[in-house]
Amino acid sequence: MQISIGGFLDRWGDTLWEATLQTFQMVGISLFFSVVIGLPLGVLLVLTRPGKSWSNPLLYQILNLIINMIRSVPFIILLFFILPFTKLVAGTTIGVRGVIVPLVVYTAPYIARLMEQALFEVDRGVIEAYEAMGIRTRDIIWHVMIREARPSIVLGLTIATIGLIGATAMAGLVGGGGLGDLAYRFGHLRYEADVMYFTVGLLILLVQGLQTLGNRLADLLKKD
Repeated sequence: MQISIGGFLDRWGDTLWEATLQTFQMVGISLFFSVVIGLPLGVLLVLTRPGKSWSNPLLYQILNLIINMIRSVPFIILLFFILPFTKLVAGTTIGVRGVIVPLVVYTAPYIARLMEQALFEVDRGVIEAYEAMGIRTRDIIWHVMIREARPSIVLGLTIATIGLIGATAMAGLVGGGGLGDLAYRFGHLRYEADVMYFTVGLLILLVQGLQTLGNRLADLLKKD
């Protein structure tokens, strides 16, 4: 068994390492931009609701509609549907750079919903107390709402990150690279079963590690 594992790593080690790095690149870059877009959208979804600080039913309905429309489209369809837009923004539709745009378009609305849910759970009485003291809304957002919702935000981002890892696997269909692409090209198309099994095991370990880390961090924030 040791010989077979050693032989497998000798043959596929460099390829697996490169694919793993590509997966981390896609997830890390896409998650960063998705949070930059999704967190403010989540805040707007909460504050523009009727009766909230920035009540604006029209803006709320528009944001709600756009987010629902994007989230209704499966990633594999979205990936091909926005190819012209991806080409315009990224200059290419293949490789790691070529899948960042569709990954962000897919993930940002999802994060916006998760942030909306997390912020909406903050005790309204706490927010009203700060409003009664004349604290500005923007200060309440950062120092009260987001602070109080940190455990839920962390858990939400953990879920989003795991979903993003799954989406990167489908990105292999447009030559996006990563572990999913490796499993598809070699494990499926070339019937290299050992590559498929190893890649699936690696993805399981990655997801399990992320979920454990997210849970522990959320627990620590609850105690803070």
